[in-house]
Amino acid sequence: MSEIQITLPDETIKQVEQGSTSGDVARSIGEGLYRASIAARVNGDIVDLESPIEENTNVEILTNKNPEAHDILLHSSAHLLAQAIKVLYPQAKIAIGPALSDRYYYDIDVDVSINDEVLEKIERKMKELAKQNMQIERVKLSRNDALEKFKNMGEDYKVEIISEIPEEDTISAYQQGEFIDLCRGPHVPSTGKIKYFKLLSCAGAYWRGDEKNKMLQRIYGTAWFTKEELNEFLFNLEEAKKRDHRKLGRELEIYTFDDEVGPGLPLWLPNGTVIIEALENLAKETEGKGGYSRVRTPHLTKGDLYEKSGHLDHYRDSMYPAMDVDGISYFVKPMNCPHHHKIFSATPKSYRDMPVRLAEYGTCYRYEKSGQLFGLMRVRSMQMNDAHIYCTEEQFKDEFLKVCNMYLYYFDVFGIEKYKMRLSLHDPENLGEKYVNEPELWIKTEQLVREALIEGNIPFEEIPGEAAFYGPKIDVQVWSAIGREFTLATNQVDFAIPRRFDLVYVDENNNEQTPLCIHRAPLGTHERFVGFLIEHFGGDFPLWLAPKQVIILPISDKYLSYADALEKKMFDNNIRVSIDSRSEKMGAKIRDAEIKKIPIMLIVGEKEENDGSASVRRRHIGDLGSTSIDELIPEIVDEITTRRRA
Repeated sequence: MSEIQITLPDETIKQVEQGSTSGDVARSIGEGLYRASIAARVNGDIVDLESPIEENTNVEILTNKNPEAHDILLHSSAHLLAQAIKVLYPQAKIAIGPALSDRYYYDIDVDVSINDEVLEKIERKMKELAKQNMQIERVKLSRNDALEKFKNMGEDYKVEIISEIPEEDTISAYQQGEFIDLCRGPHVPSTGKIKYFKLLSCAGAYWRGDEKNKMLQRIYGTAWFTKEELNEFLFNLEEAKKRDHRKLGRELEIYTFDDEVGPGLPLWLPNGTVIIEALENLAKETEGKGGYSRVRTPHLTKGDLYEKSGHLDHYRDSMYPAMDVDGISYFVKPMNCPHHHKIFSATPKSYRDMPVRLAEYGTCYRYEKSGQLFGLMRVRSMQMNDAHIYCTEEQFKDEFLKVCNMYLYYFDVFGIEKYKMRLSLHDPENLGEKYVNEPELWIKTEQLVREALIEGNIPFEEIPGEAAFYGPKIDVQVWSAIGREFTLATNQVDFAIPRRFDLVYVDENNNEQTPLCIHRAPLGTHERFVGFLIEHFGGDFPLWLAPKQVIILPISDKYLSYADALEKKMFDNNIRVSIDSRSEKMGAKIRDAEIKKIPIMLIVGEKEENDGSASVRRRHIGDLGSTSIDELIPEIVDEITTRRRA
């Protein structure tokens, strides 16, 4: 058998026999590496360790240190879950079981109601099977052989999937012991690699997401390479439950929904409105320094405007139906951009006016399907931190980077330490359908964005096929304090729509030019961003964002007059303050203030009244002692105005 040449990541070259596997390569480097191996990247593709290598190629051995290895572990754990169910309930039919970012699920058709007790039983069986250290082997089948095999097994859902595969295709499956499942792979080498896992919950799910199909039971689980990673995930999961914005939003009286108003249409209570106004003030202040002009636009407009912008072609399914007014179709607006284009074109522009930055907290309406609505994260009415920047090509990079730096500033304000920019590119195969048919402009604009990010030292990854229909975009992913990932906002480039609206400026040679347009919303929508902040801070908002910043706790009714005078001083300094004047014990008042997550408690009695002071208590810190009111108020005002995180 002839030899082939393997190039390792460090440029080391190894000679191995043709047909050797990545596992063989790992073993030739060292037994320790082989034992730690999960899979391999061969010429850019991730494959099983036992896949043969037939030609000269690059090989990278993947261990649990590689992010891709965790996805493989999760997928293999889903197969282990399905195998355990088939052992315990042989008549069960298995559907699909994909890996997600930090967990997996498997949809099961079984005549057993899966509760916590059943989950524990399944998990015990998974542990038994894992300890058997069964080899996980890839099996290739023709479509007809696969159909016959899974028909004989009674796996109706697998048969349906196979039936949709072209006859000439070869199908891959994975076998461990007597269990076999359809799968592209790759998988861990054996079940013994699956050691630290936990089944999390069960929910209902229609087969293929279609409510006309049968309701299956979806079992969620997670798996990690170390016990420490599993424990950290489970701890964060419990924290996430405590921080759930739907739970805290109700308890802290931030927002509500009402059936008579309609699903997905949030009502902001006074506490939530305080947060919204604080965010708007931050945005207006920041944008004012950035040279933005504020505008306002109506909540509805003629359909002709969205016909021109292309939104009716691309977004009609996400828009509310048209309303007929005097024989003319009007729509409630799903986005602000066409209105801003009209504002730009309302007055002549020269190169001396460029760039033009128009900002608005505009309310938009989108028809999200009922099953997709989720608290504040998916709603039908949203107030967007929107702006459109009209600039020359020469100004583009600088303007784009200024927007990115605005994101970074906000990350610092809110203590967002982990983030990622995803550069979403077009798919050349879908020009004219999903994307504006301007191939040269796509390539040119995407390169401009790429260069801007590189020059700004801003980390990003490229995602093909996810661009907006009119240009590339940046999706901003952030992680909360407990590691939950959120899509915060987008930063989009538009090279096509300004031309449709005949937007022009006169250049230095007195020629008309079409500007580039940057769509940006660094704080996203109030709805999604407030939902994120509730979970990020766990309801413990920094002082400047807290709906109630200070509460005064008089020891008895004798000191209410002093409390009233103190409250007035704080009102005069724009501090959000109230008095707990109830005839309750001090311990109960403090406990209630803690439950309401009020950052500062001021306890006042005889000594404080005589001294002109207050006994200060900070949430999560405790008693800070007595402080003069004349010193305390400036300190509080400074913390609020500088937006410090205590």
